[in-house]
Amino acid sequence: MRYTGGVDVGSTQTKAIILDEDARVVGRALLDMETSMVTVAQDAFRAALADAGIGEDQVVRVAGTGYGRYNVSFGHEQVTEISCHARGAVALFPGTRTVIDIGGQDTKAIAVRPDGQVADFTMNDKCAAGTGRFLGAASYALEMPLGELGPLALRSQQPVRITTTCTVFAESEIISHLAKGILPEDVLMGVHQAITSRCVSLARRVGIRSEVTFTGGVSRNVAMVRLIEEAVGMKINVSPDAHFCGALGAALVAREHAFGAAAPAAAAMA
Repeated sequence: MRYTGGVDVGSTQTKAIILDEDARVVGRALLDMETSMVTVAQDAFRAALADAGIGEDQVVRVAGTGYGRYNVSFGHEQVTEISCHARGAVALFPGTRTVIDIGGQDTKAIAVRPDGQVADFTMNDKCAAGTGRFLGAASYALEMPLGELGPLALRSQQPVRITTTCTVFAESEIISHLAKGILPEDVLMGVHQAITSRCVSLARRVGIRSEVTFTGGVSRNVAMVRLIEEAVGMKINVSPDAHFCGALGAALVAREHAFGAAAPAAAAMA
């Protein structure tokens, strides 16, 4: 059996996926970012190999993607995260036609063809507003783990409007609202609504067509999922493996280049 790999070096986390020849995931790893992107890319790949129970010599091709894709020094190629998220989303949900990806540092909206190729895309990469970093500012200001923000936001009865569009000033605005006696859940819902407004605005530029698939680490936030569904007027696809979508897409690209055949739809995470 021969294998291929994908390593997605993001701004806050690095993900790695190992696929077998049938495009099944046999190993995966997710590591928080370290000082060196080169080191964390290598560590994530080795952790995924260990998870698969195979040696590095059994992997015939590796593709790097993400914010730090050029730090995947052992990779055979570097592929844009736009292409990889499109491929990964269609592998998880073959009906995907729109991808919304909210990462730690940027937000992407991608129009996808039935074959998983990118038809159009837009991204917010000049400013961290509307990204996971915006939630990070709220987490820091409230001294609360990221995983608790979504559930608390859903308890809001009177959400406050967050007026700043800059992550740098978001923390100050949040603290100001809390000092006025506004409940944390109402402040948090305002933060989530601000992010939703910006990411859905991006998606409308490429056209929102069913099915919509939500990828990236922020897809694990239940409040973000609900608000995006309300904004686009439909249920959206969210996989438990959504944060691995870029790495999955990279591994699929490597597999196609190694074996010369596209992966069967929806086989990757079986």
